[in-house]
Amino acid sequence: MEALRGPHNLWRLIRTGATLERTGAMGVVLEAFRAPPHLRLAARLLGWPFKWLGLRGDPAMPPATRALTALGPAYIKFGQVLSTRPDVVGDELALQLKVLQDRLPPFPTRLAKRAIESELELPVDRLFSEFSEPVAAASIAQVHRARLADTGEEVAVKVLRPGIERAFRKDIDAFYFAARMIEILSPASRRLRPTEVIRHFEGVVMGELDLRLESSAAAEFAANTARDVGIRVPKPQWFLSSRNVMTLGWADGIPMGDVEAIRAAGHDTDALGERVLQLFLLHALRDGYFHADMHQGNLKVGADGEIVVYDFGIMGRLDEYTRRVYAEILYGFIRKDYRRVAEVHFEAGYVPADRDVDEFARALRSVGEPIFGMDATRISMARLLAYLFEVTERFGMETRTELILLQRTMVVVEGVARSLNPTINIWQVAQPIVENYIRQNIGPRAVARDLAKTARVLARFGPKLPQLAEAALIRQSAPPPPPPRRGRLRDAAIGMLGAAVGAAVAAAAFWY
Repeated sequence: MEALRGPHNLWRLIRTGATLERTGAMGVVLEAFRAPPHLRLAARLLGWPFKWLGLRGDPAMPPATRALTALGPAYIKFGQVLSTRPDVVGDELALQLKVLQDRLPPFPTRLAKRAIESELELPVDRLFSEFSEPVAAASIAQVHRARLADTGEEVAVKVLRPGIERAFRKDIDAFYFAARMIEILSPASRRLRPTEVIRHFEGVVMGELDLRLESSAAAEFAANTARDVGIRVPKPQWFLSSRNVMTLGWADGIPMGDVEAIRAAGHDTDALGERVLQLFLLHALRDGYFHADMHQGNLKVGADGEIVVYDFGIMGRLDEYTRRVYAEILYGFIRKDYRRVAEVHFEAGYVPADRDVDEFARALRSVGEPIFGMDATRISMARLLAYLFEVTERFGMETRTELILLQRTMVVVEGVARSLNPTINIWQVAQPIVENYIRQNIGPRAVARDLAKTARVLARFGPKLPQLAEAALIRQSAPPPPPPRRGRLRDAAIGMLGAAVGAAVAAAAFWY
């Protein structure tokens, strides 16, 4: 990539290093990443001579938070995404980054109105009878409270910051450059896959920079939870949403972080704590689609006691196979069946097949037993998952981004639940959700359902499978063709498409 070699990326890295040095965050960051000596030296040499060029930041903040806040929106967002990767930055720094304040000075309301009129092609006064000053300003967008001109319904209008996409793309180029340099200077870091972390970050940010995708996420989440008791999800107003503008129903309620106000309003905080945890597990296991940013700032308690969820910029998705694996791991720990937990890891291919399953099971027992010996106030599913990742790392398990995101969200949700009910027993609350999923998806009923799916696929594609398999074998055994000339490009493309379709059909028949 040319962008990775541009001198502007080197200059951005120098500015970043200088800011980390000036705010005192360089040592914290290098320690969190367990950087080897030569990489520490390179980072120090990069930033220290230019320390006077670094940005100051807010001295009241912890060093890493102070540095990222000073460096601007892309770095703030990157810090938030890194908070989902304790396997990369360590638990202590992840905890600091988790509370990173995503608050910046708002941009003028007139610019927000101009963006709305440009996107929706109607004057703001025609669309809204009321339109407030910003009620929240974050690194990517800000929110206004408004009232629809035709129906009088109160809504939240989210508007992207002007020029934010261009600014983010420049910084992401620099992040890729830094990740590549780290991999070159420290081969041991490749296990943590720095470039893949940046690619994951780019995907998250690019998704948030298109508010149509967040509107879609809100709509999907609202549809999934429509029949769930005790939760409310504001629905998007599609005719007032676009790439740079999103309109949702206004979420009234008491902020989840104000526990005293929740109690004063007569709500049962113990029940709310259990419901937060069970809803998260239900969505992750049943739907494979969960809110991956369920901190107290994105949750409210409505007047009717329902939990109101909003801000759908970061969502997690698990395929059906991963859900089954995750449920079996949790179920095995609940039953203290460490041998089965070990077997599940091997069956899923998470741990290399040449490792000893009995030795792995003993290591898992060392994870589970101390936690189950604790009293209810100290039992932590998040702690168990953290220990589990430590053990699996020693046995050669590669980082799995989807499970890390799940773990990070579990940590946050558990914290919210404990703030509402400090004596909550996490395992007792989780057990009925996990057991119900196991009954529905990993048992005789699930086997019958899977066989029915397989029969349907075979009925549709079965007669074609011999020809598809024969064609694939012929293509595999044939000598490689010469490079295609212009006149053969279309035939080559058609052949590649046919191979892809054949592989997809075969895979579908195999898995379903």
